[in-house]
Amino acid sequence: MQHFHSLEEINLKNSHLTIGVFDGVHRGHCEIIQQLVQNAHAQNVPAAVLTFEPHPASVLTGREIRCLTTPDERADLLGALGVDVVVTQRFTPDLSTVPAHEYMSRLKARLGMSHLLIGYDFALGKGREGNAPRLAEIGSELGYSVEVIPALSDESGVISSTEIRKLVATGNMQEAAKLLGYPYSMSGEVIHGAGRGKTINFPTANVDYAKTKATPPNGIYACWARLGNERFMAATNIGLNPTFTPERQIPSLEAYLLDFDRDIYGESMTLEFMVRLRDEIRYTTVEALIKQIHEDVDQTRTILSQ
Repeated sequence: MQHFHSLEEINLKNSHLTIGVFDGVHRGHCEIIQQLVQNAHAQNVPAAVLTFEPHPASVLTGREIRCLTTPDERADLLGALGVDVVVTQRFTPDLSTVPAHEYMSRLKARLGMSHLLIGYDFALGKGREGNAPRLAEIGSELGYSVEVIPALSDESGVISSTEIRKLVATGNMQEAAKLLGYPYSMSGEVIHGAGRGKTINFPTANVDYAKTKATPPNGIYACWARLGNERFMAATNIGLNPTFTPERQIPSLEAYLLDFDRDIYGESMTLEFMVRLRDEIRYTTVEALIKQIHEDVDQTRTILSQ
């Protein structure tokens, strides 16, 4: 899979294309992507995805949207589904004013698409004028066909990134995983922290996560920690460590890996959030905190051993 960060970097002669934010690359997105890949490869042409960063709605409304995936995470998920080319285009106020015909002409020139696959509610261009009928009209002139994929629903309704972001924001990690099709995760380099965990025999790995990502609410979670091809049980804390640092503003992400003892500073770690155990609490004594951590570790082991 090739990942480009602007249209100017790429020049394809032919492709099958889909366009969208695809935040989280959830089960609904997979329906579109799998069909894109199947059709493109049957024609021996690349399957291409055009996505955007930051989220267009955040640019148009001024409201911060913390995404489920970083651009690189999104590209990796798309690549795992068989996509050959991912273009992450920077979304700007200027881009939002480009008429649909002009924008599709740019895409045709750079991506050479012969077929465009879009979701049922897709629209692009100034004033979202480029809906499915309009894109088909433009396609008849520029030389591409348009296919519309209906929404994927389950018992909870239409699967959407917006709904999954709400689930993550409330700590409902099990339901978020059902809609995503995989556990929600946060990744980053293991960095040095204050080292307090060592002093109470619970050394934690501090993960320098992307602050633009959707963050579960402060609390303790049962997670799987991935280091390369290895995985370990981890009792994980997102929060301000109120027992020691109540003045902290930005939550830290710290994981105590069970049955683990080695130096991993500088390595990349991914934490998969399985279950939220409890709220973060400020303890009046270190002894009370240690007692609670023992309970968190036991609960993590029980949950992840099932």
